[in-house]
Order: sequence, then structure tokens, then C-alpha cells
Amino acid sequence: MSGLVIDLAAIQANWQALAGLAPDARAGAVVKADAYGLGADRVAPALYEAGARDFFVALAAEGRAIRPLLADDAQIFVLSGHMEGEDLSGLIPLLNSPEQFFRDRALRPRGPFGIQLDTGMNRLGLEPGEWAAIRGEALAAGPRLVMSHLACADEPEHAANAAQLAAFRAMTGGVDAPRSLAATGGVLLGPDFHFDLIRAGIGMYGGLPFADAKPVVTLSLPVIQTREVRPGEGVGYGYSWTAQRPSRIATVAAGYADGLARALARQGELKLWCGTRACPVIGRISMDLITVDVTDLPDVPKDLAILNAAQGVDALADLSGTIGYEILTSLGHRYTRTYL
Repeated sequence: MSGLVIDLAAIQANWQALAGLAPDARAGAVVKADAYGLGADRVAPALYEAGARDFFVALAAEGRAIRPLLADDAQIFVLSGHMEGEDLSGLIPLLNSPEQFFRDRALRPRGPFGIQLDTGMNRLGLEPGEWAAIRGEALAAGPRLVMSHLACADEPEHAANAAQLAAFRAMTGGVDAPRSLAATGGVLLGPDFHFDLIRAGIGMYGGLPFADAKPVVTLSLPVIQTREVRPGEGVGYGYSWTAQRPSRIATVAAGYADGLARALARQGELKLWCGTRACPVIGRISMDLITVDVTDLPDVPKDLAILNAAQGVDALADLSGTIGYEILTSLGHRYTRTYL
């Protein structure tokens, strides 16, 4: 089947597996960036069906898009907090600064809110001094959640993990509101990091550091045309590949406009798959097309897979010098999408 196939049952199973690693905590779900590019309108309801009641988005607009799709008992937290002029109806901003706190208090005196603390990542959240200045008033107003975020959770031995844990404990001692520190990597660091709520993210979508995750996506690219190439003939822009033998070259319909970056082919190791047989990508990835050497296949296939059980998002990330998150969130909307 050509196109992007997204296994909702695998996402549900991965969420449940992460929840099982933190049995004393509630399990939330991060569905920002359109559920990491896989379609929040399908993923969020599937996770609600699996039992998730706490959802995290980056922007209020993302929250508004899924609010009608979830029942009233679903909480949607907005990580960017209360941005000026933003409609937060039905959403819970995670306030990141004194400015956001006072803006929220002035404009939404009875609206639910949460607090985000900076425990050392220096990106979002109230610093210790800022938190001390508003802590009493904020806690008296009953925040739905007090959270922070780990900078190095995918490196279990990194000293920052223990330092941030200590800072979070110091800043939240005596807090009655639910607390959250761990996303996927933090879940894997163990119970000390779990607190009251975990935020399952990349692990739900089949990516590292959750090595036990079920694969979530497959991507097969349709073959547009094949041609016979003689020894000495080049293929594609710049003739960066030249045939050394009589070759059959397949051109498939995808390219960097579809999230398959030119850098994927820079080392000459990228493969497309026909079942269990790997076929080397040759030449440069262009905007809409990729060329593949299918000489050793007995027949010309109708499509070739670039994401499958043998070559997942993290394998592609390694080839292009990035991370699995970027591969997933870059997948374009020109693919025919099928949900299982």
C-alpha cells in the first residue's frame, strides 16, 4: 500500500506501556505539532479511548483544534501559556512568567491554569526567584498542574537529571497540586521522576529513547517510472551517481518537499525496501523525486518502503544527522494517509 500508514492501535499500546512504567502516576499525552505530524484529530481521540485524560499542546490554536473532539473531562494544557490576545476557552495555560500569571489573573479570573517552572533548562518557566514571589497567590488559586521539563532525560547518566530533580523538589515542596516532571525520557529514568503525572510523547509515536515501542508508521512511495541505464551514464542532478553496470533505475514520488531531506542520501547508505530486500537510493534527493537502483529485484515493484520495521524513524534520523522527532514532524501532507 503506497502512502503513510499510521497505526493508532500501536500508539495506544505504546501509551499504555509507558503508563505501566509509572503505575502510581496519571499518564498524559503530548499531541503538539499535530501529534508529531501524524494527525492530532485522529491521534488525540484514540488516546482518549485508551484512557488518556490529560493532553499537552504547544499553542492555543492546537488546543482549540482538538477541544471539540474530546469529552469535557479531558484537560488540554497549553505549554506556551497565556499569550497576549489568545483565546483559551476550554484550555488550561501553563503559565511561564510573572507577566503571564498577572495577565491570566486579569483576563481570566476564574479560568483554570497550571504553572511551569524552570529547573535549569533555561527555556520556559518561572525561575526560583520569580516563583517565590508569586507562589502563595498562585497556589491559593488552585493550579491544575505544576510542571517542569528535563533537558537531558535521554542521557540517563547526565548530571543535569539529578540536579533538575533536586531543583523541582525544592521548588514544589508542600505543593498540593499535581506535579509533573517526566516526559518519555523521564519516565525511563525511574520512579523518582514520575511524581503525579507523566507526559508520554515521542515514545508513544515509536521513537527513542523508548526502545520497546511498537512501530507506529510505515511509508511506501509509489514508483512512477523505471528505465535502463548503461554503464557510464549518470542519474539525477549533478550526475552524483554514475552506473558501473547495466542498471534498472526506479523513480519514486517523494522528495524533500515531503520531509525526506537531501541529507538522507549524503552518505550513500539510504535504502528503500521491497519486502525484505533493500535497494540503494542513488543520486540526489530532489524536491519531488528519489531514484533507486532496483537492478537486483526480479520484478519492478509498484512501490518501495522508506519507513518500515527494518528502517524506522530513528534509523532515518541517524542518516541525516538529526533526531526521530524531526523526521516525524517533517512528513508532509502530500502522502495518502491511512489509519489503522
